[in-house]
Amino acid sequence: MNFTYERLPIDRLETCKEICNELMVYQKSLAYITPERFDDMTYETRLIPSVEKAQHNYVVVVKDKDEVIGYVYSNICPKEVYSSDFATFFDMNTVEKTYVGCLSQFYIKDKYRHYGIGSKLFSMSMDWLQSFNEVEDYFIFVSNGNEQALEFYKRKGFFVSHEILNGFITVLRNKKVAR
Repeated sequence: MNFTYERLPIDRLETCKEICNELMVYQKSLAYITPERFDDMTYETRLIPSVEKAQHNYVVVVKDKDEVIGYVYSNICPKEVYSSDFATFFDMNTVEKTYVGCLSQFYIKDKYRHYGIGSKLFSMSMDWLQSFNEVEDYFIFVSNGNEQALEFYKRKGFFVSHEILNGFITVLRNKKVAR
């Protein structure tokens, strides 16, 4: 297979609309704690607002020929972005710097898993996140039921910090490594 990886400028964000919506359906299918929370989660309600709140955005899509088969979205945000009416995602006092890095959305269509695509997207995102000197705390938020993703991130060096929303989301965390 010949996969291509393309970093998307924000003005072409709609390229990943369909795959983003597929991620929301996938997450709901796995969830056992309040899966109905996903009913209102779409490209328009999740990805676009995240991009608008972020200081810096990084989106990469993976294609098999012309079909988008996966994507990753990471961002750099002021830490206060992660405290809202919906939830407070981490204890603000445990983050010393003003900004945090987040691997926010990550999805590969099922039949394309096990080709190393996830590891490549993860590495690309982490390299991008770690290029910001003003960031030393990285977070990933995994929806309940997605054990495969949870184990993947743990193998990549992230650790479970805590759960929020009564177990709906598991918060994973890592610190910047010296280069």
